[in-house]
Amino acid sequence: MDLTELGGIHSPTPLNENGLGALAATLPVPSYDRRALPQNMVHIGVGGFHRAHQAVYLDDLLSQSDKAEWAYCGVGMLPGDRAMRAALLPQDCLYTVLERSAETESARVIGSIVNYLYAPDEPERVLARLAAPECRIVSLTITEGGYYIHDGSGTFDDNHPDIIHDLAYPQQPRCAAGYLVEALERRRKAGIAPFTVMSCDNLQHNGDVARKMTLALAERRDPTLHDWIASNAAFPNSMVDRIVPATTDSVREELLSRYGIRDNWPVATEPFRQWIIEDCFSAGRPSWEHVGAMIVSDVTPYEKMKMRLLNGSHQALCYIGILLGYSLVHEAMCDSRIHSLVSRLMAREVAPLLRAPPGIDLDAYQGTLLSRFANPTIADQLLRIGTDGSARIPKFVLPSIREQLARNGPIDCLAFTVAAWIHVIALEPKEAGSAPLTDPLLQSLQCSARRGGADPRPVLAMREIFEPELAASERLQNTLGRYLELFRAQGPEQALEELLIGGLQVKESRD
Repeated sequence: MDLTELGGIHSPTPLNENGLGALAATLPVPSYDRRALPQNMVHIGVGGFHRAHQAVYLDDLLSQSDKAEWAYCGVGMLPGDRAMRAALLPQDCLYTVLERSAETESARVIGSIVNYLYAPDEPERVLARLAAPECRIVSLTITEGGYYIHDGSGTFDDNHPDIIHDLAYPQQPRCAAGYLVEALERRRKAGIAPFTVMSCDNLQHNGDVARKMTLALAERRDPTLHDWIASNAAFPNSMVDRIVPATTDSVREELLSRYGIRDNWPVATEPFRQWIIEDCFSAGRPSWEHVGAMIVSDVTPYEKMKMRLLNGSHQALCYIGILLGYSLVHEAMCDSRIHSLVSRLMAREVAPLLRAPPGIDLDAYQGTLLSRFANPTIADQLLRIGTDGSARIPKFVLPSIREQLARNGPIDCLAFTVAAWIHVIALEPKEAGSAPLTDPLLQSLQCSARRGGADPRPVLAMREIFEPELAASERLQNTLGRYLELFRAQGPEQALEELLIGGLQVKESRD
């Protein structure tokens, strides 16, 4: 398709409020009056995922309703968010979502974000927006590290420089927690009910984590504030799912050539999306259930399913994919051996540990995941899903290992995943054939992995990752050691062959 096939468009159409009429002939655009929308939801962390997920759900809802009841004001806090402000504001916060699979493609303009503030440059405007009576929900996609909760102990990191600063200068906060607590304090003093704090990060019990962070900071600031928040604010848990790789110039060029749109920061994503929301709000909420979200009383079984199957499988294909020279997820999944690894891990080692949540067919869900991973149009990077393995392996892989050890079940694919991660960490980037993995514990991990060689015990001794009982498992030590030795002595291809051909037999002979 070229521009002449789209009604003779020969010059780019500006992506802004005034250009929507012209764009409507080419692709779906907001049909609602954006100027009438209240900024009653603030979202902190407006990256690709929020714009391809929560903002799309709300755009769907606004498009089917004649009432303009909800809209987002986006807030950025990190240095990189300055570029997002520069991209969105000239476009009146409009942007394009490109949904692609191997068979289909569609594009649409999203309008549910109507304002964007960059907190480091305008902290008082952000605080005023959060403290305003009309603000009813504050949602978050700030990544795991943005909550200042230690992975191992689950305790609040009150020694972090951001937290120390926000306690010393509460009216000039640096981090999301500081902004939330200061805004809630202003609301309390003004007699305004608290907003709902809604985490949309890929964390188990993300609402509980957001609550722990907020209350911990409030407690250190003023116990009275802590008690008021604890008694009146809501922190719903949610499970979110959509694969959203980083935007590249090729996405911008594709939108320009195919649709005649010059978009500073579009989002490319897959057709699949899922949102499970605990119905726990202190000041009302949009009717997300009308546009495909599931409103439930307990998110836990959906979280467990997604983290163990989707996120665990991502870890499984990522590190062996890197070792075999692949860069992208779909490239790795085109390797029948990696496809078999992922399929076997899900079907034999993870799914038997799960109870199907209401409305979910576990077999169909696994099939959907295999198709999603193989989607060639997404071009999701293995390095992206291999980032912060020291945080992801304990959440997505080790719990399944722990449960299988307790029931004397199979752990070969799961242990192979951990061994591949350790081996990648131990290699120099040029040996692994990739750029270095990003990890907050990278230096200590490398020291332990290189010191241990085929012996996993130095890495298992890292209490930030492995709890003592799991690390002491002789069966886990032996299984990891076997695969680490194969990686070192015969290479990743032979290690994978050993797993697929003989791994189960080896395991069964040891039981």
